[in-house]
Amino acid sequence: MSSATHIANDIPKSLISADLAAGRKRLDSVWNGIIPGIVLVAMITAVAFSAHNVSGFALFSPMILAVVAGMVYSNVLGTPVHAKAGIAFSQKRLLRFAIVLFGFQLTLGQVVSIGAGGVGIVAATLGATFLFTVTLGRLIGVDRKLAQLIAAGTSICGASAIVATNIVTDARDEDVTYAVASITLFGTVAMLGFPLLAPLLGLDQHAFGLWAGASIHEVAQVIGAGFQNGTQSGEIATVAKLTRVAMLAPMVIALGLMARRGSRDQSAARPPMPWFVAAFIAVVALNSLVTMPAEVKSAMALATTIMLTMGLAAMGLQADISQLRSRGLRPLALAFCAFLFIGCFSLMLVKLA
Repeated sequence: MSSATHIANDIPKSLISADLAAGRKRLDSVWNGIIPGIVLVAMITAVAFSAHNVSGFALFSPMILAVVAGMVYSNVLGTPVHAKAGIAFSQKRLLRFAIVLFGFQLTLGQVVSIGAGGVGIVAATLGATFLFTVTLGRLIGVDRKLAQLIAAGTSICGASAIVATNIVTDARDEDVTYAVASITLFGTVAMLGFPLLAPLLGLDQHAFGLWAGASIHEVAQVIGAGFQNGTQSGEIATVAKLTRVAMLAPMVIALGLMARRGSRDQSAARPPMPWFVAAFIAVVALNSLVTMPAEVKSAMALATTIMLTMGLAAMGLQADISQLRSRGLRPLALAFCAFLFIGCFSLMLVKLA
């Protein structure tokens, strides 16, 4: 008989049984705590992707459809208690990882390709729109955190910026949902309306692409509007928009510093550099230095969209419509004013350039 067999025989069977029981308990805990929620979020995500392929819904990204589907589910059927841990996991962990993967869609070369003037227009529009929105929100009595979310979604990149900003601002789930809904509404208006305005405003393809990329909210909305006006316009709009996305990192860092400075308890304040922002910057740098195969970039883009959609589906599941109604029309009016400001301000800069 081998020494290993002797050792095994010397181990009390009660200890083995206790270890097996503890292992089963941990598995049961994972299953009961996280898996049901992730499964529910995945089901709503699948519904959103399926609806996106239906005529009439193709204008809306799967992320937006997931928010709506999650809200309908939770407010009509109710969210199961045993699914809440998995929903929270999807809302926080998956969303942060998705923001990191978003960096694979951007290179520093793309930013440089629109020229110093284009980068300047994008940066000036972003900064002015954010300050305008936050200031107006304070003047008309919109909650500071909600105003920051609307400002980020309008000035940077829609739902993705709202999610990233909320990691620092820590607003309520209902505020995130409200911000996403309002940004989606006015971004869709811009996507459909801006191409119709191009000939009336005397914009050529280059100028229109820069205007669309600097002012329309979501990446998908920018692409949709840009290519309606021609291939060159679509390409410039996409690059200008991705340049705005690149500015997400410094904006979140700035908000983190502001939150830390405004906190009375410095030890409890959030760090000014969330880990996902540092990882996002690192991924952009890697993507700029190493040429990724087209298949890998396509897979990364799909994974990013799926995880963002799952995260927003989780937010929809935790959104209470009665809480949204309690916010009133002031935040919607703020989003509308921000939409008008970014469109007019960026158009002015494009015309001057």
